[in-house]
Amino acid sequence: MTDAVPPKGRGPLARREARLAWGLLLPTLAIVSAVVIVPLLAIFWISFKPIGLADLRPPAPVVRESLRGSDDDIRIQYRVRNSSRSEPIIGVTLSDTLPDGIAVVEADPRCTLDGPSVFCDLGDLDAGGRDEVEFAVTLDGDEDTLGDAAESSEPEMRGKASNILTNAEFTLDNFERVFSGDEFLHVLWVTVFYTLFGTLGALIVGLFATMLLNSSFKGQGILRGLYLFPYVAPVIAVAFTWIILFDPFSGSANALLIRMGVTDSAINFFGDRPLALIMVTVFEVWRYFPLSFLFILARMQSIGDDMYEAADMDGASPFQKFWFLSLPQLLGILSVLFLLRFIWTFNKFDDIFLLTGGNAGTRTLTVNVYEQAFAVSNIGAGAAVAVVIFVCLLIFSFLFFRFISREEGL
Repeated sequence: MTDAVPPKGRGPLARREARLAWGLLLPTLAIVSAVVIVPLLAIFWISFKPIGLADLRPPAPVVRESLRGSDDDIRIQYRVRNSSRSEPIIGVTLSDTLPDGIAVVEADPRCTLDGPSVFCDLGDLDAGGRDEVEFAVTLDGDEDTLGDAAESSEPEMRGKASNILTNAEFTLDNFERVFSGDEFLHVLWVTVFYTLFGTLGALIVGLFATMLLNSSFKGQGILRGLYLFPYVAPVIAVAFTWIILFDPFSGSANALLIRMGVTDSAINFFGDRPLALIMVTVFEVWRYFPLSFLFILARMQSIGDDMYEAADMDGASPFQKFWFLSLPQLLGILSVLFLLRFIWTFNKFDDIFLLTGGNAGTRTLTVNVYEQAFAVSNIGAGAAVAVVIFVCLLIFSFLFFRFISREEGL
């Protein structure tokens, strides 16, 4: 009797099911890909463009219409300007329809009239350039009413201009600006210090909190809920609470240290180097250890009591039970938490910005993105820093999955 040999490949039914499954997943995959990939590609695109905040809007002719003069000298005036200070606009035209009661007596030579319709060919408008078009008119009706009607109408402006967002002009100046000098290395070092110690600190404190609250005792639920306060509280509230608490002039922390004789003068916790960096890192640990606490506690609750009972019978100490029994069971969740917290902390902006604004040696890459893009109005340089952040996290993720996750069996 011979064993049945399974058919090679998949049958027609399995192939149809696979095609159906991919067909059902395709809309979701397309939407997720668009949400993730399109903004990423846009950041990469902008990082190679010499673009500032003023260039986000494409160059366009802007017009303002007004009725000027009185009695026998009344004019309709169109003030035209180029919204861009770097790109000219080619072939600017103006179209408008005058309200009833306004008759043109003398028109600008660049304009033609067809009843109440006006069309003007203004030619080219230089970068930051301005132009004016005036018509001498007569009014048949109330001057204020006709003036409001003329100014409320919206002339149509047209013209062609090169849009810096979509043209083929690229540059490496943004990346040269990011990597020039020693400033980038200092910002990168601050980011790595803040991220690494903030992540490890949150994991270690969360682990100790789990060890304390893993046993059953009266009031356990209330205490666990209190442990979650730093994570669920609004960041702007807790950040300003820390600022007030450690204020060098009126903060309670300084008053207590001076009373205890620890220091003779007030300490500027968020204004002196390197203390400010240490303080924002401590704030990061305090604020986000509850997340580690929740995940680790959930994993601890799933570990059976049999191993611990056997260890008690063998005379194992609490430290030995933790080191040889609990910790190996927690390595998987600790690795995942380390990956998530590292990425989130590396991208963290609001905590540092609220506490120090990036001053006193606490300027990280994310704060640098804000300063380049909005404080200096250089969107291209800000996008270049964002690309650097993406590359750094990509390298970290590759190393994590290449080495750490393999050791932990993830």
